[in-house]
Amino acid sequence: MDKNYEESELFKMRHSAEHVLMQAMQNIYGKDKIIMAMGPAIEEGFYFDFDSPENFAVSEEDFPKIEEEMRKIIKENQKIERREISISEARELFKDNPYKQEWLDEIEAKGDKMVTIYANIDNDGKEVFVDLCKGPHIGSTGQIGKIKLLSVAGAYWRGDEKNKMLTRIYGTSFKTQKELDEHIIFLEEVKKRDHKKIGKELDLFTFSELVGGGLPLWTPKGTIIREELDKFVWELRKAKGYQKVAIPHITKKDLYIKSGHWKKFANELFKIKTREGHEFAMKPMNCPHHTQIYAHVQRSYRDLPQRYAETTMVYRDEQSGELSGLSRVRCITQDDAHVFCRFDQVKSEFFAIWDIVDEFYSKFGFELKVRLSFHDPKNFGAYLGDSKTWKKAENILEELAKERKVEFEIVEGEAAMYGPKIDFMAKDSLGRQWQVATIQLDMNMPESFDLTCINENAEKERVVMLHAAIMGSIERFTSVMIEHTAGKFPAWLSPEQVVIIPIGEDNHTYADKIEEKLKAEGIRVLNDKRDDMMQSKIRDAQKMQIPYMVIIGKREEQEEKVSIRYRDEQKNVVMKLDEFVDKLEDKIEKRDLILEM
Repeated sequence: MDKNYEESELFKMRHSAEHVLMQAMQNIYGKDKIIMAMGPAIEEGFYFDFDSPENFAVSEEDFPKIEEEMRKIIKENQKIERREISISEARELFKDNPYKQEWLDEIEAKGDKMVTIYANIDNDGKEVFVDLCKGPHIGSTGQIGKIKLLSVAGAYWRGDEKNKMLTRIYGTSFKTQKELDEHIIFLEEVKKRDHKKIGKELDLFTFSELVGGGLPLWTPKGTIIREELDKFVWELRKAKGYQKVAIPHITKKDLYIKSGHWKKFANELFKIKTREGHEFAMKPMNCPHHTQIYAHVQRSYRDLPQRYAETTMVYRDEQSGELSGLSRVRCITQDDAHVFCRFDQVKSEFFAIWDIVDEFYSKFGFELKVRLSFHDPKNFGAYLGDSKTWKKAENILEELAKERKVEFEIVEGEAAMYGPKIDFMAKDSLGRQWQVATIQLDMNMPESFDLTCINENAEKERVVMLHAAIMGSIERFTSVMIEHTAGKFPAWLSPEQVVIIPIGEDNHTYADKIEEKLKAEGIRVLNDKRDDMMQSKIRDAQKMQIPYMVIIGKREEQEEKVSIRYRDEQKNVVMKLDEFVDKLEDKIEKRDLILEM
């Protein structure tokens, strides 16, 4: 979450709105049915998790009366008062709440003696609501502005599926009704573009309870998209001198102990015991494997850079409650690459990857911003290496960004375990920002694995390692891209690029001829010879977001022409068949965003 937002009045207002939601629900239903768990402010609003008896439930149908009670509390302009109390006082105050007692256990384990609470005080000076909370909050409920409850869902306590399932209510608040109304319209558009919804409508991927959560199954259409994306990235990499490598999906525990990943990610690994008792893991990342490809022979400085690329799945034991469509999965297809080079080659290699990033994202109309993700000096134990090495690496990245003449922000705490990185933030068509591509500068893993080259003086010289992912992961990028385009993919990426719509049965022979010609040129085509009305076929093609409809009747056949309709247009464009094929091939080859010819 952005630090500026966390310190803003809007964040404080939403945090206070979440307290008002708790208070309103306890007023309506009673404290025996609304047992407070937790409820923070989040980027676009707030949420509140609560426990309740098994025979009690809250649905979206209850939102109007809850909102009415919230507005009543806001109108009363209750004072919001911050207090420091002892842990023993807090234990007594929340004696019937096991969730607050668990928080207090953790606070006490850190050695703290005092905790912060926030209380709402009515106009008679009576305390009407209190919660264990660090804040921050605004001064009174009257400053909250306009509120709206959005949805209800299940959520495991603290995101752990081993814990009890609680009820979570999401809401938001804005200073003005105009801002709130605009946000509701935005949320409706987000809902329409939800990649899970569009993925189902376009038959791109599915999930199976028998296979398991977070393990997407790609249909033939979805697989075309995956392969086209990967093909594009590989074309760009191949032009920069990369070579493909391949590694197994499991490894001995020893590899990740040496790399440092076992210690940091032990709880996220899928672990395997062999019949002989050896412990293996499903790989959660590829970089340690790639170090071993580099290290299997002694390298000369003349051999560098070594550039390895591989699109492969990695596996992470994500919690069930955190899984979400393609955005958060357990099997992640990384378009991964690693460069092993000398220090004086870092700039040219970094800029080569940067060129690939710019070229790739230009084909989708994304606007990119740059974030320098540095380590958190207050939590240095979370990283490999020493502070001197980290400072050197971070200075290099800052110099590269300045030389590239781009605006950038520096964010502490977002670095990888082994090095700082340049993260590319893509703004989508709804104005949302996503972290997509990344280039990481790693001076620590080469140290851990003793990766060297023989330099001009016949001495061993430590190499540098660059980690680069253009999409990050195919799953997550596809989810972002689907929502960015609303499923209206450019022609080069569409599973079906052309649908042929013969007006009548008399036109089937000509339709077959067009189909044969298009397929011979490698164009993905559907020949819709169903016994349906032409308008019905057009509507079906539009629902499936097929870029080009080739409508043919008697006149088109006689003149060897085609009548082209673009998926979002009502007018037809008539041209010679050969002209259409040539123009379409050019659009596909250039990976053009625009359909019009």
